Amino acid sequence: MRLATLKRGGRDGTLVAVSRDGSRVAPVTGFPTLQSALDTWDAAQEALAAAADAAEAGETVAADDFAAPLPRAWQWLDGSAFPTHGDLMQTAFHLPPIETDKPLMYQGMSHRFIAPTDDVPLPSEADGIDFEGEFGVVTGDVPMGISADAALDHIRLVVLINDWSLRAIAPVEMKTGFGWVQAKPACSTAPFAVTPDELGEAWADGRVCLPLTVEVDGEWFGHPNGRAMAYGFHELVAHAAATRDLPAGTIIGSGTVSNPEHAEVGSTCLSERRAIEMIADGKPTTGFLRFGTRVRMHAGPFGEIDQRVVQG
Repeated sequence: MRLATLKRGGRDGTLVAVSRDGSRVAPVTGFPTLQSALDTWDAAQEALAAAADAAEAGETVAADDFAAPLPRAWQWLDGSAFPTHGDLMQTAFHLPPIETDKPLMYQGMSHRFIAPTDDVPLPSEADGIDFEGEFGVVTGDVPMGISADAALDHIRLVVLINDWSLRAIAPVEMKTGFGWVQAKPACSTAPFAVTPDELGEAWADGRVCLPLTVEVDGEWFGHPNGRAMAYGFHELVAHAAATRDLPAGTIIGSGTVSNPEHAEVGSTCLSERRAIEMIADGKPTTGFLRFGTRVRMHAGPFGEIDQRVVQG
């Protein structure tokens, strides 16, 4: 099934199930918000299924009616699970390889996720405004120390994310050793959170095996496939829960979707394209985003992220 949140009913919006064509919705009886359904997932299944059936003849809604599926979440943990992206960045910037046999992950801000068609306000073009196309999962409650195999059963929903980044600030914060704060503003999320079974064969080994297409001002930028993760989402969940439990409503990201065949399939972030240019020509020619630029992302059943960057 596909679930979404409408921009009504308060800060956490109103949970709805979505029709197959994405144009109609129906409320979920007894579960006003997505978080309330995630908190009691098994008990919510009957109501969710009934709403999914009702949505086929439900209320007609427009793209602008949708909030992010979780307008605010208990936790946002972002990985970096695509080796090609890391290799390109290390080569372009002459960085030493990160010596670890564990997934890379940081904790970002989770108190706001931007609606899929809302403008994205940011303070300055000088900050190096970039987008990052990612897949993500939303978990139920996850016990500490869970195995990767068991963690697969705690993945409730799959989402599409634009992890906005401010590249001029990131290196300064990285040098402190304390992680990112100013370099990572609020993420945007596509309108529909889907259950893994909704993806069919495109959900395999904890990976979203779909191309993630990015367009900038109507021009194709890339469509790499999510299957190339070095670690599946079940492994990322287990890594995150190694020393603590995770609350229902935790969102875990894949990191920038990137493929070895980047010359053919392109990229999902400006920084990666700039790295490719630096390796090939010694300097980047692609600039970062200007105010007024429109970025569009889509993949499979998640709906579209279609937004303008504006001065905040």
